[in-house]
Amino acid sequence: MADKNSDIQSSDKSSLVEPTILPKTLSSNKLADGKLPLPLNSKNSDPEAGENVNGSVVKQVLAAIVAQLGTIGTGMTFGFSAIALPQLQEANSTIPIEEGSTEESWIASMSSIGTPIGCLISGYMMDVLGRKRSLIITEIPALLGWILIAFATDIRMIYAGRFFVGLGSGMVGAPARVYTGEVTQPHLRGMLTAFASIGVSTGVMIEYALGSALAWNTCAAISGILPLAALLLMFLYPETPSYLISRSRPEKARKALKQFRGSTYNVNQEMETLIDFSNKNNIKHLTGLREIVRALLKPNALKPFTLLFLYFLIYQWSGTNVITFYAVEIFHDSGATLDKYLAAVILGVVRLASTIVACILCRICGRRPLTMVSSIGCGLSMLGLGGYMWLKTYWTANSLPIIATWFPVFCIFAYTITCTLGFLVIPWVMIGEVYPVQVRGIIGGLTTMAAHSFIFTVVKTYPFLVHAITRHGTFILYGGISLFGTIYFYLCLPETKGKTLQEIEDYFSGRKNNLTTNSMVLKVEKGQVLP
Repeated sequence: MADKNSDIQSSDKSSLVEPTILPKTLSSNKLADGKLPLPLNSKNSDPEAGENVNGSVVKQVLAAIVAQLGTIGTGMTFGFSAIALPQLQEANSTIPIEEGSTEESWIASMSSIGTPIGCLISGYMMDVLGRKRSLIITEIPALLGWILIAFATDIRMIYAGRFFVGLGSGMVGAPARVYTGEVTQPHLRGMLTAFASIGVSTGVMIEYALGSALAWNTCAAISGILPLAALLLMFLYPETPSYLISRSRPEKARKALKQFRGSTYNVNQEMETLIDFSNKNNIKHLTGLREIVRALLKPNALKPFTLLFLYFLIYQWSGTNVITFYAVEIFHDSGATLDKYLAAVILGVVRLASTIVACILCRICGRRPLTMVSSIGCGLSMLGLGGYMWLKTYWTANSLPIIATWFPVFCIFAYTITCTLGFLVIPWVMIGEVYPVQVRGIIGGLTTMAAHSFIFTVVKTYPFLVHAITRHGTFILYGGISLFGTIYFYLCLPETKGKTLQEIEDYFSGRKNNLTTNSMVLKVEKGQVLP
């Protein structure tokens, strides 16, 4: 097979280097030392480019939305068990299950078995096939899963469907965020990467709303429309410039960059930055297992992985997805007088609104402050909910009137709002920020695999914890873990807001002593770009 690094001819007028400057032996994609040539850093070197230093916001926003459309399906997957389980427990159910049964916990948690597998697969696919192809392939199992659930005639088909939608949910997470992180400029990157969290919250809200009015199998059929749309729309967008540069395809990277930035944007400076970063870090395609493992064990990969691994562990064991997966059941058992389905729909709306606010605050406040809001807020609200449910048990046992039924609703909503402001956004944004481009796909997949493994353990063990230490004891446990996490976040979490990906990688590699200033945020001018 011909060397793919020699595909591009220097005769192209938009070549990265003027042919009159280089000898004939260097007029291919790489110089004699194996590095890519830098483009001319002149405003007039690209006659088609204008003076604009900021790329098109509209083009970047649309690319981010399409790339992260599949995350709405992830939210639907999360929300489905909350509306399906009460319907399946009804006397006239075609596939009857009992409350608190093994079937209930498997329906809720089965998707979380497929999700870590999907994360691992997509992480490898991203670096081998590219970000774009991975986003297309990921929607296939999700579509299959919803079809299986929609036409289920027994519980085994529901199990299988839940596994496949979970597989698709796991596969879409890392590629969606990495693709967005690599095609957007620093001043937009945090907010647009956070669109994935908006997508998840939107999916949860849609599923709650559908479930309040429609049968569970009809909800599944409607949910299948989303992965089909995401699959088709992704064909309209190119591969990311960073990935193309790492595969020594600078002309394709230039063309893709123009599509993401618009015709009035001068791509030369950003192309120079991308190529210089690639040359400086000797970024190349890793082919062997030994090379991949060696790259994963380097400090610039291992340090941020450990950081996010513990972040996800604390955040999931604060009870986040227990509230999401068992929302209707928890409202029913909390003692609240509000209709359980209506409460779940309102909760979905509040979660979505909070996620939108979180995306805006992510650009203004940074990662550390929002994380602290979540860890403290989630801890206090879980302790409040657990304490109230303990009092409710005492009141019921002693035939006393149940008072302040608004309080558990307040705690659940307070938990959802504070959790969304940080936990549901920040670690997912950081996946697209903190990892080196050479293994960003693989280690991003490993991180999302770990995150969804924690989701499975939390959701699966919830019914058993309720049986062992009571429901109020379980919520108090979650609250304690969240408050304990505050100490870890304060001591260990760096601020990445406004930092370029190169600065972040240099920090974790040890080439920079710190990533933060005294004010915790280093200002970056709009339009300043790095890969």
